[in-house]
Amino acid sequence: MPGDGASTKSDGPAQERSALGASPAPKHGTSLRPQLQSTLTTAVSRTDIHTQSYQDGSRETTTVSAESTPSTKPSLVFGSIRRIKGLSSSEVGDTASVRSYTPTLQIGGDNESLLGDVFGSSYEEPTWKLFSSNSEVLEPSETSLCEDNEVTVDFYREFDTINAVCEDGSNEEQLLNQWKSKKKHFLILSSAGKPIYSRHGDDNLISSSIGIIQTIISFYEGSKDQLKGFMAAGARFVIISQGPLYLVAISKLGEDDIQLRVQLEALYMQILSTLTLPTLNHLFSNRPSTDLRRPLKGTEVLLSALADSFTRGSPPTLLSALECLKLRKSERQVISDTLLQSKCDALLYGLVVAGGRLVSVVRPRKHSLHPSDLQLIFNMLFEADGIKAGGGENWIPLCLPGFNKNGYLYMYVSFVSALNSDHEAGGAAERETDAQDTIAILLISANKESFYDLRKMRDTIVNELDKNGSMAIIKIAIHRGRPLTTDIVPGTVLRHFLYKSKVNVQYVMPSKEPHFPTLLAWRRLLSLYHTLHASVHAKNAHLKVHHCISRDSISLAWITPLFELYCIAGPNATRNAVAQSANKITQWVRREEERVFIIGGAVF
Repeated sequence: MPGDGASTKSDGPAQERSALGASPAPKHGTSLRPQLQSTLTTAVSRTDIHTQSYQDGSRETTTVSAESTPSTKPSLVFGSIRRIKGLSSSEVGDTASVRSYTPTLQIGGDNESLLGDVFGSSYEEPTWKLFSSNSEVLEPSETSLCEDNEVTVDFYREFDTINAVCEDGSNEEQLLNQWKSKKKHFLILSSAGKPIYSRHGDDNLISSSIGIIQTIISFYEGSKDQLKGFMAAGARFVIISQGPLYLVAISKLGEDDIQLRVQLEALYMQILSTLTLPTLNHLFSNRPSTDLRRPLKGTEVLLSALADSFTRGSPPTLLSALECLKLRKSERQVISDTLLQSKCDALLYGLVVAGGRLVSVVRPRKHSLHPSDLQLIFNMLFEADGIKAGGGENWIPLCLPGFNKNGYLYMYVSFVSALNSDHEAGGAAERETDAQDTIAILLISANKESFYDLRKMRDTIVNELDKNGSMAIIKIAIHRGRPLTTDIVPGTVLRHFLYKSKVNVQYVMPSKEPHFPTLLAWRRLLSLYHTLHASVHAKNAHLKVHHCISRDSISLAWITPLFELYCIAGPNATRNAVAQSANKITQWVRREEERVFIIGGAVF
């Protein structure tokens, strides 16, 4: 840095050792601080200068005086974090602030700084600070999330329906306060300013807000400067423009612009799955003031289910990946072979989904399903109540934008209860079962006349899965649930983790129990993951490892070309213990890879 570095010139090895190691003792009468040059220097060591990247793109550079320099010898072990050693022989390395000493991790030969909190050591999202302001002080090991306060209850009211405004407007102020109390909003409007969708409130309640947002967007467009987002009243506003539509997210949950933009794009894909892109463009090209609510009527439940999943916390959306049901490789192969042997000529894609997790998929050799398309399908089947509540057989025309946003495919859906041995769809017991206790057979075709062919294929699949025992195996896997973190790594300090395989575009996570069983606890956990994800994926960030210490938790993000790992531990965990557990998680995934992920899938 200017005025704070050393000369880049070197007269010999002795001078080089002085620059990298401890400074020699000064002679008597010599100033302890040498005369610094005012020229730029490139003699910068990773151990004494560190850069913090923030979500807004700004960077802060700090100088740290290190006692020792970590070895830069490449690691011989693939995908491992070596033990984090203290900067001295004392235990200060595990107890001191990460802003006082910044050690490094060694990953595949690359040393990366372990930084402090993403927003600074004292920063906490206003919403979560409010949630925890009245919480009873618990033992450090039990601070997963206290919920015995009135502020916490507000989050459980987040999904309550806001009544319509009375004709005389007598309840408008009360409803407006209720609308403002929501932690997250999604609004969709046309470029002409017509409201299309709002997660909370009816048109009479949100009309003024829609008008203000439209005015702000138009002002920036008039200045040839597209508005992407801004902060106001403790909330983050993010806006995206998709053809004739504006989609707006308003969040107080600490999500960054990239994450909110992904959620808005998913809502846009949900609209395309109903209308297709050519239909949408045709409607607005003929009449820019078109009221899109009429052609979208009946799909509001799908949009709301998708929006609510974002508010509750959605790992698939955060990671842009899918979760699979854990099965032995041989067991999954039998299921895939059954799908292939039962295939009819009209089939394009065939899927077996259990408890909202993918069991098996069969596809054409040169085509694959995009994760965003599968997310739309899973949302339709397992989050929204309309299709599953109807039971029986479902024949659904839908557009899969990731596959082809210009036309429709046709999906045959049949549900099988995982609670009993009766596979006849449509029973009352099936309609009442939870999504986690449901097995779905999905058969997709480009031929709208293939209903009976796909129905026959479904019957064959279910009968064969019964005969070879695969249906019982799927039910056992569903009832077994996800393993605890302590089952995966005995004695671990980790409370939860997310592991994404970049190659397979799939992720695995442990059970929410025992630390995150409630809605609020899960939402706070996802907020921590959002913070970690934003820190390592920020535009100006070049992090491979990010270590974060806060009042309630210690967390770690680890990014490599092959995987992403996000870990959460309690506030008393040490950096060494978290790093060791992260290593063991990666080793476990490598051992269980063919069980927790679908490798390749069945193709024809």
